[in-house]
Amino acid sequence: MSTAKKEYKRVTVKSLIDMKKNGEKISMLTAYDYSMAKIVDAANVDVILVGDSASNVMAGHETTLPITLEQMIYHASSVIRAVNRALVVVDIPFGNYQSDPKEALRSAIRIMKESGAHAVKVEGGEEIKESVKRILNAGIPVMGHLGLTPQAIYKFGTYTVRAKEEEEAKKLIADAQLLERLGCFAIVLEKIPAELTKKVSESISIPTIGIGGGKYADGQVLVIHDLLGMTHEFNPRFLRRYMNLYEDMGNAISQYVADVKSRNFPSDEEQY
Repeated sequence: MSTAKKEYKRVTVKSLIDMKKNGEKISMLTAYDYSMAKIVDAANVDVILVGDSASNVMAGHETTLPITLEQMIYHASSVIRAVNRALVVVDIPFGNYQSDPKEALRSAIRIMKESGAHAVKVEGGEEIKESVKRILNAGIPVMGHLGLTPQAIYKFGTYTVRAKEEEEAKKLIADAQLLERLGCFAIVLEKIPAELTKKVSESISIPTIGIGGGKYADGQVLVIHDLLGMTHEFNPRFLRRYMNLYEDMGNAISQYVADVKSRNFPSDEEQY
């Protein structure tokens, strides 16, 4: 397999499938606002996910369930204004696609029309296939999400590794193949054993994107706040921190406070 890197001026759904064919790994990160998305896009990240994880890191909720469609559209619109190269994928939030395919289509259309996003992401397999079909039939690209699906956290009861048992692993492989047959362009695999990720990735031609899914996925995704070390309490095994912004920002802000209190800021040079 060739690992020659092709330059993509603009990443599309087709680019990702080409990357898998050519053995090039896909980079994906979350972003929820204009300023952060501008930095992420300029760093040549292939896919920006406007994740419902905004519910946790932007709004302070314990789970992803409370975030609304309107809030997701607001975040997605902010991100889209910043992006020149990356493919922008938006999570359809909990309750806006699960049981009613018509509702699913309405939600997807609103995201695409009102934010300018490029694709949507949904969680689940067999149980949401009618919703996925309906969205795809309208010409809207869909990314799947299997394994630990955070919108179903109350069903699981815990954020532990999924599909360790044979039955759940078999269902996951079947769901991945089903999502490919329906026409999804990629699938996120969250917190499953690395060997299962390998099996899934080899059994489908669309790319798999891992978060805690190990090295055999066709790409990787992390939450930007975790990668930058802004969330210091969250320490799963799969997370690699590239900075410690929690500490660095805290130090910078404390220094600013000290400078103001001591009349050091502003100086003569910092006034008109």
